[in-house]
Amino acid sequence: MSTAISARSWSDSMHTEHHIAVLAGTPVDTQMGVDCLARAGLAGLAFPMASDPRRQTAFQISSQGEKTAAVRAVLETAKGQGCRKAFIYCNSLSGSVDFTPLAAETGMDIVTPLDIYRELAPRYRRLGLIAANAQGLAGIERTLFAANPELDLLGACMLPAVLSIEAGEPPEELVERHRLPELAEWFRLSGMEALVLGCTHFPYFKEALAKRTSLPLIDPAEEMIHRIME
Repeated sequence: MSTAISARSWSDSMHTEHHIAVLAGTPVDTQMGVDCLARAGLAGLAFPMASDPRRQTAFQISSQGEKTAAVRAVLETAKGQGCRKAFIYCNSLSGSVDFTPLAAETGMDIVTPLDIYRELAPRYRRLGLIAANAQGLAGIERTLFAANPELDLLGACMLPAVLSIEAGEPPEELVERHRLPELAEWFRLSGMEALVLGCTHFPYFKEALAKRTSLPLIDPAEEMIHRIME
């Protein structure tokens, strides 16, 4: 079973005292999280939990004890390197591990996409949701329904799109090949008020998809940045 791979610093020349630990599924989306922080003027230290999306999916369906122990070890390593905050830039990881007790155990401030979804859910009656895999979909669904039991939700899993992102396929080509405009149109015609990009890989194609649909696209990253800066 996959365990966390070695941490990689955002900049080797920078001291890690004020870095924020970035935990995500693979080196690609972990670096996307580091880049997201950098655009807000924050320094991130990358901690991927697996080497590729398929191994990350395997990690997420391992036992709860295995997952919690692996994440706890990564957080303790990050804390030992001077990090006092953690930015969980992975929806499916956030949905498969309970970070509340880990925050208490480590004394770290931890922000996840699920924190944003809890606040988001009461604002809507009908939401579409795309996630990387069923684990991510279930975790987000659980969080949204807990915050708004009256919410109507339609969901889809898009691991092939994640693999295309990892391979560096241009966003416009990816959106076309995976028929994402047609999928967004199905959500719209089904009465959804917005489409949640429930995978932190998906901002990669957000702009390209936004040009092809009138459905609002929800990306939790911006609100996560605000939360981590508090």
